[in-house]
Amino acid sequence: MPIVPDHKNWTWVLEKPCPDCGFDSTTIELDEVPETIRSIAAQWPDLLAHPKARLRPSDDQWSAVEYGCHVRDVIALYDYRANLMMTEDDPTFPNWDQDVTAVEQRYDLADPSETAREIVEAGELGAARFVEVIRQNAWTRPGTRSDGARFTLDTFVRYMLHDPIHHLWDVHQGYRLLDS
Repeated sequence: MPIVPDHKNWTWVLEKPCPDCGFDSTTIELDEVPETIRSIAAQWPDLLAHPKARLRPSDDQWSAVEYGCHVRDVIALYDYRANLMMTEDDPTFPNWDQDVTAVEQRYDLADPSETAREIVEAGELGAARFVEVIRQNAWTRPGTRSDGARFTLDTFVRYMLHDPIHHLWDVHQGYRLLDS
């Protein structure tokens, strides 16, 4: 069974905790966002050093390195979008298809150690962006996703943090399956 593209609207994580990974966007302290991003990124090198980092737990679930590539790209994408929100008036973000990106960039062939390094680098850039958001107190600046979902930088970062945190959970679950 191949990986099925994810077309869910995950914005519900702004209203209630994730029943899988436990993420609760209401508990995020905005002044801690940069360190939270760095902390998330810092967990990936150890995860991707696992000897089974390239193995899929099942045919329909990404490997740890594929999740890592996605997390790297999500952090970079949200840095780009946050920059748009900081520099333009109510921008509409260009569409991004995560599933097309995974295929086109061959996440399945990525080097785990290089991916880990890239996640940490993306995390530093993303953290620096939100240091600037804090410095400018720009949390109310708006932006709109291509599907019409509206965010402020406050809701945007809360929404964004769920993705890499959830994928840490996914990878741990995948390793449990592979190691059983």
